[in-house]
Amino acid sequence: MPFGGGNKCGCCQKTVYFAEEVQCEGKSWHKSCFLCMVCKKNLDSTTVAVHVDEIYCKSCYGKKYGPKGYGFGGGAGTLSMDTGEGLGIKPEVQAPHRPTNNPNASKFAQKAGGSDVCPRCGNTVYAAEKVIGGGNSWHKGCFRCAKCGKGLESTTVADRDGEIYCKACYAKNFGPKGFGFGQGAGALAHSQ
Repeated sequence: MPFGGGNKCGCCQKTVYFAEEVQCEGKSWHKSCFLCMVCKKNLDSTTVAVHVDEIYCKSCYGKKYGPKGYGFGGGAGTLSMDTGEGLGIKPEVQAPHRPTNNPNASKFAQKAGGSDVCPRCGNTVYAAEKVIGGGNSWHKGCFRCAKCGKGLESTTVADRDGEIYCKACYAKNFGPKGFGFGQGAGALAHSQ
């Protein structure tokens, strides 16, 4: 034990006395210094995650050092627009959204030599990348809402005049209007 009565805090480097000491990974911390490095939440032995000499709550640790990609925390329980920039994570840059440029919405007019043509980009759709929705075949990357660009699934797609939309944009643009139809305080609004 160094001169001065106790070990040095892993955060502020001041002396930690026994009454205020929290130990983690062989280091001592003041109770008031035992906070997540990102969100500053108080930590305890069940919520701390250590990376080298830094301490995090399990949520911030997972965002910063956990697995990335499809299927890792993108479900209904994690509705968030947080891109992780505050954690030093560079967000993925998506190609700009392009609405369908095909003037003929007919399913049969889009056939070229027996192969399917994507109504969004106009290129051939092969079986490995084919998604069917709104009566047409789409590339997986083109199967997005025409208004907001959100990726769609068979359960979230709505179509109108050969174009596809997420249910929220469809309701906002083509649904009933007026008092009591989803534009009040209880409705989620998407602004750009």
